[in-house]
Amino acid sequence: MNVSLHDPLYPSALKEIHDPPNTLFVRGTIPPLEHGIAIVGSRKNTLYGKQITEDITRILVHAGCPIVSGLAFGIDSIAHETTLKTGGITVAVLGSGVDDESITPRTHTRLAQEIIAHGGAVISEYPPRTPSSKFTYPKRNRIIAGLSRATIVIEAAEGSGALITAQCATDNGRDVFAVPQSITSLTSRGVNELIATGATPIVDPEELLDLLQLRSLVHSRPNEKTSSKRGTLPVEHTILALLEHQPLHLDELIAQSGIQSHALMGVITMMELQGVIRRLGGMMYARM
Repeated sequence: MNVSLHDPLYPSALKEIHDPPNTLFVRGTIPPLEHGIAIVGSRKNTLYGKQITEDITRILVHAGCPIVSGLAFGIDSIAHETTLKTGGITVAVLGSGVDDESITPRTHTRLAQEIIAHGGAVISEYPPRTPSSKFTYPKRNRIIAGLSRATIVIEAAEGSGALITAQCATDNGRDVFAVPQSITSLTSRGVNELIATGATPIVDPEELLDLLQLRSLVHSRPNEKTSSKRGTLPVEHTILALLEHQPLHLDELIAQSGIQSHALMGVITMMELQGVIRRLGGMMYARM
């Protein structure tokens, strides 16, 4: 299906950006995107990135938000897959044609089909049979941001395409959020720079509902807390358990948890910001 700029089916939020595409090529159904949220990040995600993406995506889907991303490896595909598993609707924006033969990466053809089958859409400004290239990806990022009321960057190194999406969101007056990272992580510099230049840090995924004024939209979720001050992620539970009786040095936490150092540092940074643990000096950590 082709949707022109003046077609009633053309997403209204996308019309508001500086350079909306004249035509969208669509497979599936474009959902109402009043509360659409973009989740983007590194193609080479860490375990920490995967866990926080799943956590944030589930919270937003429970609030009725369609999730917009780019069908790439890493954070994008995790966001799409988690949305489907949670029963939500997701939109994939491509830097290629939307036909099966053009989808990149080819291994995500099945994911694209599942997105369509579950009420979402795969869209592009490029006609069928158009291959992706280093020029088409940056252009598609403005569509991801344009379809969404806010963009969340989970992990991103310097020069990452996710940072282009964030810049497009900022240029068009949309909110940008970023998950703080350890300064030792390869995927930290981009998101930490976003925060330094004005992006809102996510120190508690549940707070997104208040920051985005979505609290009233949350579906009934029995047995779930509305606050996440005590770690909601498996890695956080592991760290809290290790610190239950005494402070530990970072090296001991790495050795006893079996978690890779860069991933562990990302979680520890988040937990410090949440006020769940504290640094005692000399790389020693303790529970609050």
